[in-house]
Amino acid sequence: MNPRELQFHRNSEILRKYIPEFAVSQIAEWIIQLDFKLKITKERSTKLGDYAPPMYGKNVNHTITINHNLNQYAFFVTLIHEIAHLITYNKYKNTVAPHGEEWKQSFRELMLPFLTTENLPLDVLYALRKYLLNPAAASCSDATLMRTLKLYDTQNSNEHLVLLEKLPYRSHFLFNGSRVFIKGEKLRKRYRCTELSSGTVYLFSPLAEVEIIE
Repeated sequence: MNPRELQFHRNSEILRKYIPEFAVSQIAEWIIQLDFKLKITKERSTKLGDYAPPMYGKNVNHTITINHNLNQYAFFVTLIHEIAHLITYNKYKNTVAPHGEEWKQSFRELMLPFLTTENLPLDVLYALRKYLLNPAAASCSDATLMRTLKLYDTQNSNEHLVLLEKLPYRSHFLFNGSRVFIKGEKLRKRYRCTELSSGTVYLFSPLAEVEIIE
């Protein structure tokens, strides 16, 4: 193998652990073409992935990080989301909004070729098609898409975790294993929840995974 073929092979082997097979070759090729470093990180409660452009004046690649514990479809969608940021940055640098029309167009162009019944389960396919009509700043902010993607979770070993939206009003719950909150009223898209120890109010996604306290 020449160096490029070897890099493609290595990229493919790593990607197979995290994304569906149908996307492996294309994304392995994009890693080479777009010259970015993909980092698999520990779980982060505030984001599923992120993108960082090269550092000015330093020989540093574009960098994309994705949480290691996402199921294959959630990882795939998050990775495409971040690659769209890279492409938008290459075209416009910092002259456009992070999730403006330019990013939305890049995301659609990257995602559309994958949206076939041969590649995706029907529920994921339909949820993604709907999401593409107006992609949001984060896929986790789209309740329909997130509910659909969560159906394919297999790594969650804590059987006591439930979605916040399933808890009754004024329930006490544990978040991140140590912080206790009281579930409050729902605003437009999120629940107002009060941390017991500090009295601080936080806004939670209905799809936040929490542990109920009896």
